[in-house]
Amino acid sequence: MNTALRLTIPLVALVLSHAGPASAQRGAPTGFHERFVRLAGQRGLADSVRLHRLFDLDWEDRMVESPESATYFGYPGQDDRWTDLSVPTLQRLRRELPDRALVLRTIRRDQLGAVDRLSFDVFTRDVADAAEGARFPAELIQVTQRDGPQYLSDVLASMPATTTADYERIVLRLSRIPAVIDATIVLLDSGVARGITPPRITLRDVPAQIDRLTPDDAMQSALLLSFAKFPASMPAAEQSRLRDAAARAYASGVRASYRRLRDYLATTYIPHARESLARRALPDGAAWYAYDVRHQTTLSRTPAEIHRIGLSEVARIRVAMDSVIRSTGFTGTFAAFTSMLRTDPRFFYTDSASLVRAYRDIAKRIDPGLASLFGRLPRLPYGVATIPAYAAPSQTTAYYQGGAVDAHRAGQFYVNTYKLDARPIWEMEALTAHEAVPGHHLQIALGQEIDGVPAFRRHAQYTGFVEGWALYAESLGAALGLYQDPYSRFGQLTYEMWRAIRLVLDTGIHEQGWTREQAIAYFTANSAKTEQDIVSEVDRYIVWPGQALAYKSGELAIRALRSRAERELGASFDVRAFHDQLLGAGALPLDVLEARTLEWIQARKR
Repeated sequence: MNTALRLTIPLVALVLSHAGPASAQRGAPTGFHERFVRLAGQRGLADSVRLHRLFDLDWEDRMVESPESATYFGYPGQDDRWTDLSVPTLQRLRRELPDRALVLRTIRRDQLGAVDRLSFDVFTRDVADAAEGARFPAELIQVTQRDGPQYLSDVLASMPATTTADYERIVLRLSRIPAVIDATIVLLDSGVARGITPPRITLRDVPAQIDRLTPDDAMQSALLLSFAKFPASMPAAEQSRLRDAAARAYASGVRASYRRLRDYLATTYIPHARESLARRALPDGAAWYAYDVRHQTTLSRTPAEIHRIGLSEVARIRVAMDSVIRSTGFTGTFAAFTSMLRTDPRFFYTDSASLVRAYRDIAKRIDPGLASLFGRLPRLPYGVATIPAYAAPSQTTAYYQGGAVDAHRAGQFYVNTYKLDARPIWEMEALTAHEAVPGHHLQIALGQEIDGVPAFRRHAQYTGFVEGWALYAESLGAALGLYQDPYSRFGQLTYEMWRAIRLVLDTGIHEQGWTREQAIAYFTANSAKTEQDIVSEVDRYIVWPGQALAYKSGELAIRALRSRAERELGASFDVRAFHDQLLGAGALPLDVLEARTLEWIQARKR
């Protein structure tokens, strides 16, 4: 998934600022508090009617409070604004947080049908999660190497760009970026005063990210990517007018505001950022990290439990990797084999076009086999694109950015062409299976296309489910014709090992006080990932506590459910029906997924 655009807006994001950067241009429309209160007090409504009115009001509130999310999901009317994270708005959101619980208390669960009961349970869980998370001031961490105003170009590039009105909204939003940066600096200053910043070491590339985003020539900036090509039906004079308007907005304020942010970061913020790494080093940090773990995995395991699972998984996968090494005839050590994989020129492309073309070829090979594993496939298409050059040095090997049915936007599998000697061929099949199909694109697009459920269910992004599914999807590659040579098979195991290592490193850094050097050394000793990837990954775990735990946690949960279904159903087990069941309700918290799947197994037995 694209970590630069964390626009999945769980309820907690409305308070904790993960929905987008701060803005002070004009406040989002208010009045939602009064509407929630009125709904709670309205008499004579059937429980299911009240529930769906709650869902509709909640989704409208989320889209208005997070205009970037509205753009991402194709929700109309918000494309000229940025999220408002001014102090008064943050205070208002915290005051209004109990509004949804107020309505939920007026709904009798036992009066709902089965589909509504599931939605009620998931929504109730979200409300409780938001209330728990609101105690932690994540809104003060507005800039990391993976998030912040330096990624606003991604939002602008995802906006509709078909009509003159579309382009005028892009120009308007572009012109309001200086207000985003003003509010960002206010929050960053507050974070410095309270000792709540990212670790200094992880911020080293951010000034250069901003430099690459803001060249002197407006048309060379990723912020104006939409103006490089217009619809053929648009008159040339209109194209010229809109392009000139965007260039004027860039030159008259946007570029200068970014450079002011860059200077602030370089001279003030980064020098005063903390030297410690662990989340627990922050105020209330131990509780904050424990919450991160529960929130990201949707499980109740402690960091210590997860660390032990990680060590066990690393040992198990290492045995399988050693077996593959022996099958190649290689007689050296594990370290020598992985060194060979990292350095032998036969495992690398020498030009970016060949790398991208090879990824597209893998995707085309996978597509025809999907019908053997799934009864239902998404209608939404996907493509393969390259990560923008300004962001590539700080990004991982690839990510997926979801499409949107309502916005008529295809999903995109973004691949990194920076430092081709860090992008080995043997990892490409596993990576495509994870980020595109049968991984993120298939699961997320299917979720959006579910009928009869509220919007928050169709667009749910519970990390334990979403990333757990994508890691599980890597293991389906053999059934789709992948991993036919031992090096690609080793690549698949390397990717599974990578996620097992995450269980060890994330908890090691944030719970046990591991140093960055310890984490890099452990990763290097147990994986064939390249140095560029390893350093980028470790820095990711440092600034995004708990998120890396969701992959292996979710995959293990899905594998356990499949094993149970195979064991209890025996010869009647149908993998297509099993996968359709897993994906048929959209992304779910893992404990909810387990309960739902066990009910399905019992029903199949009957």
